[in-house]
Amino acid sequence: MPEKPNSDASERQQNHQSQTSPSDQLNATATTPAVWTRTDRNRLLIWVGIAFILPAPFILLLHIPLKPTGSSFTVHNELPVKAMTAFFVVLATWIVARMEKRPLAYYGTPPRQAFGLRFWEGFIWGFAMLSAVVMTLRATGHFQIDSVDLSGNALLRYALGWAAVFWAVGISEEFAFRGYWLFSFAKRFRFWGAAFATSVVFGAAHLGNPGENAFGILQVIAIGLLFCLMIRRTGTLWFAVGFHAAWDWAETFFWGTPDSGLVGVGRYLNTSVHGPNWLTGGSAGPEGSVLAFGVIGLCALLVHLRFPNAIYPDHPV
Repeated sequence: MPEKPNSDASERQQNHQSQTSPSDQLNATATTPAVWTRTDRNRLLIWVGIAFILPAPFILLLHIPLKPTGSSFTVHNELPVKAMTAFFVVLATWIVARMEKRPLAYYGTPPRQAFGLRFWEGFIWGFAMLSAVVMTLRATGHFQIDSVDLSGNALLRYALGWAAVFWAVGISEEFAFRGYWLFSFAKRFRFWGAAFATSVVFGAAHLGNPGENAFGILQVIAIGLLFCLMIRRTGTLWFAVGFHAAWDWAETFFWGTPDSGLVGVGRYLNTSVHGPNWLTGGSAGPEGSVLAFGVIGLCALLVHLRFPNAIYPDHPV
């Protein structure tokens, strides 16, 4: 899928940050790879320290394990952890933005668009794509809805609770792997080199989940690259945040399937799968199915058709 760079963005060059608007800064593109200076490395290390290391003692004070110890997880345990990690990765990005004297929009994270059109469009896409995997499995006789598990107030409570959890997951993981880190690496290695590197790390971060399998990890890497394509074409993380949140919400709460090896407590449907793990996903859930790769490929094609022009710069400045 060849990209058609935004001609206006390609011709603009940032000469002085204070003289350009946030949208111009986002679209500014270097003609040659930027030199990755000691200052750049130090700022990235500061960002990593705040985003990944600083939250740990605060989470431990809550006496909540950083990773689920069994094969299930709950809103009660997950929400404070995910909310705190989301807070610190946003804080880290804000601090580095202040140090670099850039608006948050420079990293594809304009705050005013947090619940804007792109977020909700991505949310619809995420729910539809995960459901496409599930419904294909059902059509072939490998997925079965056994019963409805929730109703009334409990249904609403868990629907909103899991929505909050996965909104925080979308924020924390997209800001962590597709925010400042992606921007910093793209300055040195071009966009797709940076996208591949951060997506591999994104996959590795899921290795500790109980019940995860090789197909599941490969799918995580593939969907990480899909999220990068979304950012490249929309110029913002918010489409990917909405997609990410809805994919996990549909998988865990609505369809009641495992999500990266973990089963949510408080789900709308009780479901089961029948067949080989490579097809059903097994303990990893639908995202571990070979069908998920086909759906991800289809989604990439649809993103290409929906957003034909590259907006996020190949070489940020």
